[in-house]
Amino acid sequence: MIVATTPYLAGYRVTEAKGQVFGLVVRSRGLAGNIAAALRSLFGGEIHEYTELLENTRRQALERMVQNATLMGANAVLSMRFDSSEIGKSMSEIVAYGTAVVVVPDASASGTTAE
Repeated sequence: MIVATTPYLAGYRVTEAKGQVFGLVVRSRGLAGNIAAALRSLFGGEIHEYTELLENTRRQALERMVQNATLMGANAVLSMRFDSSEIGKSMSEIVAYGTAVVVVPDASASGTTAE
């Protein structure tokens, strides 16, 4: 599956738009992680517990989006974006979304010229 943040793919032609697709994950940090993060925040700097949580959550949202696009019959997702928000004081929502499409290689965009 090709995933791109651009609305087009160099060297490919969109033959069919399947529609919007997304992958959603809501996560909460456990009590021990919240305590460790709170202590680390007292001294400043990166809070590794939350960084790791959000990296893993983004990865999972992306995987879910790809699974949904595959179920729709797409082989690419264009204009992919992430969005996030907080739910309450202890939960984070991450969504990966884009447009599921079918693409084929475009010979006319190969960069070669006929002589």
